[in-house]
Amino acid sequence: MLGFMGVTSFLSMWISNTATTAMMVPIAQAVLDQLSNSKVEAERLELEKSHLSANDVELETKCSTINVEAEDESPDEEIKFPEKVANASTVTIESNDDHEQVNMYKGLTLCVCYAASIGGTATLTGTPANMVLKGLINQIYPENGDVINFASWFGFSFPHMLIVFVLCWLWLQVLFLGVNFREMWGCGIPRSSKEKRAYGVIQKEYSKLGPMRFAEKAVLILFVSLVVLWFTREPGFIPGWGNVLFDKGGREYVSDATVALFVAFLMFIVPSQAPNFKPWKQDKESSKENGSVRETTEIRKLLNWTTVQHKLPWSVVLLLGGGFALAKGCEVSGLSRWLGLQLLPLRSIPQWGIVVILCLVIAIFTECTSNVATSTLFLPILASMATSIHMNPLYVMIPTTLSTSFAFMLPVATPPNAIVFSFGHLKVSDMAKAGCLLNVIGVITVTIAINTWGHAMFDLSTFPEWANTTHATHK
Repeated sequence: MLGFMGVTSFLSMWISNTATTAMMVPIAQAVLDQLSNSKVEAERLELEKSHLSANDVELETKCSTINVEAEDESPDEEIKFPEKVANASTVTIESNDDHEQVNMYKGLTLCVCYAASIGGTATLTGTPANMVLKGLINQIYPENGDVINFASWFGFSFPHMLIVFVLCWLWLQVLFLGVNFREMWGCGIPRSSKEKRAYGVIQKEYSKLGPMRFAEKAVLILFVSLVVLWFTREPGFIPGWGNVLFDKGGREYVSDATVALFVAFLMFIVPSQAPNFKPWKQDKESSKENGSVRETTEIRKLLNWTTVQHKLPWSVVLLLGGGFALAKGCEVSGLSRWLGLQLLPLRSIPQWGIVVILCLVIAIFTECTSNVATSTLFLPILASMATSIHMNPLYVMIPTTLSTSFAFMLPVATPPNAIVFSFGHLKVSDMAKAGCLLNVIGVITVTIAINTWGHAMFDLSTFPEWANTTHATHK
């Protein structure tokens, strides 16, 4: 479970939560099926051994009966009685094993969708709700000085993600697999035959992948370059390459989106096969029809526009754009300001109490609506509220954005939950029971995070000057 959660969370930091879940759940299903098949095979072998041993015992009993004169009756009952007891114990063991297997199926499938939602909070591009926050801050507070960028968001959210990740793993272990930590880690417990067979099958499937191809290496290099450029553009504690090279007259000319587009542009140029630096040794294909020799000149790239048209989630792009348009309409019409003024009674509550209340409201609301819709609806209102009570907008906008990802209770709360639920191992009650405590854990941890290292990172104790300037008054 820890292994699947770790891989899922890491992938979800860089690609969408839905794609990560859709990729990892079939792998988990295959591993579970292999463990189940190995268990059936092991039981069959043990049954054959038990029949052999029973035949030996019967043969030995018959031999001893011939040699010893038995005067009393019912020798058959003495043989049948322990057989009944053995059958009863076998049924009990099998029922316990089935119950344990069902819990293992539930825990391993649930951990994948939960890890996808948790891992997406760690990076600015991990989930669309984070990008909504970034876009709305730049739209509502254009002079914010790029306070939310890839590096600053990662510095705050990654430690929080690790805390929620560990607590989620422990809770799922306790709920579905018990608290036997010695058995969990396999301390001093030899591997069973079914575990050895399952491990052998996984190793065999892994060996079929073979070595990394040129295209895979090229994509890996571009991916690492993208992350490095994101982190070093404006790290905060030292000048980044964006400040040194592309900052003229106090105006920045590059952003995180610039880096992403640059790497995507390179993928349209880099070939998917290793280039041939010896043209005189190019491969030639002989045409059997006319006997002529034709050189292979077609060179495929890592990415082409046809793939982009079919694979790019245009719905997310339209959803984000529609959300920004909705936020702009609420701002221009004065609806956001009016709703923010209705929340003025919260001024009498301590700021950390405001954060707890709003995070609970968002966590409950996001169980019924999408994460992007929730953040798009609430963030402009919370920004107006924070400005009205002279509270740092980041104090409420950051934790509430993270709370939109705490959709753990219902299958309709988020696509990863729906994907896992569609495999049929879970009931709504299972997901609600596991997700209820996770929602509470998420709200508590994000409140602690924003009031500890988040308070120091974003200087949340003061009302920033850029929060007094809105897009409407910006020249």
